[in-house]
Amino acid sequence: EIILLDMSLPVMDGWEAAKRLKADAATSGIPIISLTAHAMAGDRERCLEVGADDYDTKPVDFKRLLGKIEALLQE
Repeated sequence: EIILLDMSLPVMDGWEAAKRLKADAATSGIPIISLTAHAMAGDRERCLEVGADDYDTKPVDFKRLLGKIEALLQE
């Protein structure tokens, strides 16, 4: 299992969703990769602070993303 989480979701954004997923015992162990167009200084750190295990920017480079998915699933 892995969660690919868009950080710019309507209603509840990905920042809040990541916090809730990591706070819930049923989902806290599932790795999260943040997918976002936010590529400014500090955005990666912010994603990791709210619970993401990794971070990738849009537009998605599928080869890079698959590498990140494989690495997280190996842990």
